[in-house]
Amino acid sequence: PTGMTDPLRVLASDEATAPPGDLDRAEAAVRRALPGPPAHEAARRQILTFLGEHPDALDRSCAPGHLTGSALVVDPGSERILLLLHAKVQRWLQPGGHADGDGDLAHVALREATEETGIEGLRVVTPAIDLDVHVFRDSRGRDPEHLHLDVRHLVLTPPGAEATTNHESDTHAWVREDELPGYGVDPGTIRMARAGLALLRAHPDLR
Repeated sequence: PTGMTDPLRVLASDEATAPPGDLDRAEAAVRRALPGPPAHEAARRQILTFLGEHPDALDRSCAPGHLTGSALVVDPGSERILLLLHAKVQRWLQPGGHADGDGDLAHVALREATEETGIEGLRVVTPAIDLDVHVFRDSRGRDPEHLHLDVRHLVLTPPGAEATTNHESDTHAWVREDELPGYGVDPGTIRMARAGLALLRAHPDLR
């Protein structure tokens, strides 16, 4: 089943928590993610297959790949998207990071967004809006290539939010949807942005 029949939930930081180490919970989140285009559905199948073969997929010690949680951080008023220039890979990306044993991938996305943007009062929307599988390549050559199995959520900022970056990013930018190609983002990021903004526009109560 997909998230087609699941109600939307908006969670603050003190609500989006779960006991760590729950791969079943992570798998359920992948199954409940909202339906999407063929690339999104292909990623769903690939992630579910990977989880069935790698019981340690929540941990970065799983060398072939591991689960990550990403956040499409959006200012609901302006619909601008926050991008970070990632220091390791030298590319513009959304906030996100390793699950590190946390089976609540909405919590992972919210945690990473808060740490990487410095914005307090963020809210995460469930189910996930996008799924993506990609190869992580460290531009500095310190980490071997591996898969990131990325579960992506819409994360909303409070009014007037201002971002600051931590050591993981060189700088940040607030970007309109039509400006994304100019930042060299990949098709998966554009797909995620379209899904998140479509959800926001379809549900005015999220603003």
